[in-house]
Amino acid sequence: MTLFLAAVHAVHWLILLGNVVYLRRQRRRAAAYPALSVLIPARNEEENLRRLLPTLRAQDYPGFEVLVYDDGSEDGTGRVVAEAAAQDARIRGLRGEGPPPGWVGKVHALYRATREARGARYLFLDADAELLRPDALRRLADRLAGAPDGAVLTGLTRLRGGGRLVVSLVPNAILTGLPWPLVRRLPLASLGALNGQCWMISADAYHHHEPHEAHPDEVLEDVRIGRYLKARGMTPVLADLHDDVAIHMYRDLGDAWRGFRKNAYLILGGRVPLFFVLAPLYLFTFVLAPFFSLWFLLSLYGLKLVTDRLGRFPLWLTALAPLSYALGALQQIDSAVAHWTGHVAWKGRRVGAAAPTGEAVP
Repeated sequence: MTLFLAAVHAVHWLILLGNVVYLRRQRRRAAAYPALSVLIPARNEEENLRRLLPTLRAQDYPGFEVLVYDDGSEDGTGRVVAEAAAQDARIRGLRGEGPPPGWVGKVHALYRATREARGARYLFLDADAELLRPDALRRLADRLAGAPDGAVLTGLTRLRGGGRLVVSLVPNAILTGLPWPLVRRLPLASLGALNGQCWMISADAYHHHEPHEAHPDEVLEDVRIGRYLKARGMTPVLADLHDDVAIHMYRDLGDAWRGFRKNAYLILGGRVPLFFVLAPLYLFTFVLAPFFSLWFLLSLYGLKLVTDRLGRFPLWLTALAPLSYALGALQQIDSAVAHWTGHVAWKGRRVGAAAPTGEAVP
């Protein structure tokens, strides 16, 4: 067991160090800045849009539009979008009353927004985002221009807000679980992934493949779309966007827990056999291994220290790394049970394979 755990930790270290080098070698190239459409799904996002839309209006990108698809919001989302549109003609609001059968709300909202978009490139951006500098859109375009032909750009964003004990596991998983330098080199669709918070693609490539239409009922749509595009010859490229884009994911730990409940089981494959392989592997690697040897504890802290530094998280959070990993294991179990029993809900709707898609929560 000790040798097996040592091998698993060594693999995670190899992946992490390779990804650090990969991120440092990312290039930006001055782009021609074609017309850009920023597409934002919004359900009950009044507070977040009051923060995001002013940072979009402040952008110095030469030609762009912002389409906000209001997915049946029950708060002041529509009013906030209308006020912003009245002040800036680049902002347009679209309104829907929820997804049709067989669609997840976010996927349907983005699909409908692409029917109205006029740009040559699409930037998919979550409503809880914030652009941190007025040239953020230009810098994103420069990164896509510096990527290989046929690339789709995604990135590590600066994660703000509450629940950081579990939120910090997101960049940790991205950087220790997927060898990004191999994504382009190996023809394996399983190596494809996107961060659904922020990704950019040419409009022609999007409409050629129609990834949202191909995955209408996926809760974990960003991973599925990343693999779908990879299988069709497009290369997901990961960039360090901490200076450009922040995401205010959750207010507190409880909010984060409810949010990850819909994803954690799916990240482990979303199937019972895979769960009973991968969940114990995670448990032994990141929770129980330190009880076998002090070296495993030091390795665990080292992995978390590197990803926390890249993610701009505070040192006190790294000091609580064992607690974060333990909460991650509990989250996986809670998410699995919720999916198996059909009790996964988000934004007031049932989601997941065990519940009718888009069904309102009583």
